[in-house]
Amino acid sequence: MSEDCAQRLQPGTRIRVNFGNRELVGVLISVAGSSAVPMNKLKPAMAVLDSEPILPPALMRLFEWAVSYYQHPPGEVFMNMLPALLRRGDAPVHEAVLQWRLSEAGMQLTCDDLKRAPRQREIVEFLREHGQLDRESLTELGISTGALRSLEQAALVCTVATPAHELTITTSAAAEQSHPLNAEQQAAVDAITAAGGFDSLLLDGVTGSGKTEVYMQAIEQALQKGRQAIVLVPEISLTPQTIRRFRRRFRCRIAVMHSRLTDRERLQAWLQARDGIAQILIGTRSAIFTPLARPGIIIVDEEHDGSFKQQDGFRYSARDLAVVRARTENIPVVLGSATPSLESLHNALSSRYRHLRLTQRAGDAERPRLRLLDTSMEPLQEGFSARLLQDMREHLARGNQVLVFINRRGFAPTLQCADCGWVAECSHCDARFTLHKTPPHLRCHHCDSRRPVDRHCPGCRSRNLQALGLGTERSEQFLAATFPDVTVLRVDRDSTRSKDRFNVMLNEVHQGKPCILVGTQMLAKGHHFPAVTLVAVLDADGGLFSADFRGQEHTAQLLVQVAGRSGRAGLPGEVVIQTRHAAHPTLQALVTEGYEHFARSVLQERHIAKMPPFSFIALLRAEAVDFHKVELFLEEARHCAEALLPVQDAQASTVRLLGPLPSPMERRAGRYRMQVQLQADQRKPLQVLLGRLAPTLEALRSARAVRWSIDVDPVDMI
Repeated sequence: MSEDCAQRLQPGTRIRVNFGNRELVGVLISVAGSSAVPMNKLKPAMAVLDSEPILPPALMRLFEWAVSYYQHPPGEVFMNMLPALLRRGDAPVHEAVLQWRLSEAGMQLTCDDLKRAPRQREIVEFLREHGQLDRESLTELGISTGALRSLEQAALVCTVATPAHELTITTSAAAEQSHPLNAEQQAAVDAITAAGGFDSLLLDGVTGSGKTEVYMQAIEQALQKGRQAIVLVPEISLTPQTIRRFRRRFRCRIAVMHSRLTDRERLQAWLQARDGIAQILIGTRSAIFTPLARPGIIIVDEEHDGSFKQQDGFRYSARDLAVVRARTENIPVVLGSATPSLESLHNALSSRYRHLRLTQRAGDAERPRLRLLDTSMEPLQEGFSARLLQDMREHLARGNQVLVFINRRGFAPTLQCADCGWVAECSHCDARFTLHKTPPHLRCHHCDSRRPVDRHCPGCRSRNLQALGLGTERSEQFLAATFPDVTVLRVDRDSTRSKDRFNVMLNEVHQGKPCILVGTQMLAKGHHFPAVTLVAVLDADGGLFSADFRGQEHTAQLLVQVAGRSGRAGLPGEVVIQTRHAAHPTLQALVTEGYEHFARSVLQERHIAKMPPFSFIALLRAEAVDFHKVELFLEEARHCAEALLPVQDAQASTVRLLGPLPSPMERRAGRYRMQVQLQADQRKPLQVLLGRLAPTLEALRSARAVRWSIDVDPVDMI
């Protein structure tokens, strides 16, 4: 390559290369004038795929930080940053978007022509008013795809391919006006919009305090300055309702990024954000890697949620990367939650983040009343106490809705023989099969292996098999029989697998008719249910005695979040928490003092114990089919780590090593799992050691026989 050509190459450009007997796409990181490798050992690149960098300089700096901090191979980091089609080598070209418009025949229709087809008439009237309709608006506007298809078949509606940059917004009405803010909300908006550049702000607001309104008014200010915004949400289930709220509010193009999109859809959303066609990007954790033409603000909603941490492969935290990216882009980042993670709260109390507090619910809504229901001496009927059932009857009789929270899918977590004690266990994991009834089968929720339900005990041949424990299916069945005149809706990963099923159920709930929602933590995250006045937690004890030091923190966050679904629209709310440990300090602190008091108390305990956020942890994880190979590798890895520690690390700032020890779930998906914990009081010594250790481990012969990874700042110790 000539010197002129080389000078035109810029980092962030894709290049096609010959790699063995394959053609692969790489990303150019830097250009050098010479190489220590002999020329006869170098291969020429096959093609430069981009005339301009596919990734802007800010994202290249984010890439460099992520590779260094998370100690992960750069190629896999790029795999997470680029859409699949760009990794494959496709051109970054905007595709025309298909839109529906009235045909000439459709324009001639009169009101009497579609008297017997009211849904078709609504579509025709909408198209006359707005001119076009795109696929994204179908669900939002409640338009029947069947009615639209009938109009197409009758040649009354036709499709037109519209270039992306010419797209206009199709909504059923003009943009909603912003809501009046109370003093705390206004102070939060002012603090966010006053930031002239980078600023980290923790928006710590009780459930129902109007955090979303603060987000939207801050985004509105950014849009008025010609800037773009990224909004991260923890779950795909939250994305549709967030999109609806933002589309009703903003007359601008909104792009969406999450794992249920096709590769083509992800690429088009990525390009619209990169080229400034979409002013707002809403997505789950991977959206943090999407480039923006004019970055203005980053919002991380429910920042405490563990879903923002990737749990395999490139184990990054989207929340932490949001802060790093905001610093790189010189823009503000807002982390919002009613139950902030202890790391974020510690940063706010230490003045690393600005602490914005919303202590009152928005409008006339009052905080729900929390009540512990001691069931240690009380008989339960399918997990429900008589007092709880009576409370449910009273709320339903007043025309309200009830939410029942149980964080277990399936019918029952255990299938056991009543004669010999045999238990149905997964042959691949140290876990029991969960019994499902719709359709009947046994499933392991760790490796997803399945098999038919046993008709008799494999040990003693008895047919006296019992389903022990509660799951959402069993609760749904019991409640449907107990309240035959009330609709019971089950919301978990099994009931919402089909496309749009979750949206259909949410629409039914939002009609306001009396009903009972039964579900897992999918119901606890950010949903607004105006008619729910009673939240019932069937079993609050599951996380109180976790082996993970974060177990109580996660339990408290989950309870407060699910409690916050009650009493959000002016109606008084009530939360009943069934427990066999009513005197437990965590439960008592939450009920009597609230989450903030609980969190500050746990922070004091963590400080004394020198646990995060007052220290820093990384896990060296390894797994293999052969237990001894895992043990051998981690023993060698520990010796390598000890040899790399400098002599002065024998003092207070040392990196402490623990293990190798079996993981709390030692066997999963047929593989034995062990880990070594590395802990330091300061971040730098830990990072220095990991930077030296990672290439050393790659050279170990024992590393070839196992899968191993480094997990920096793990949120799940299991």
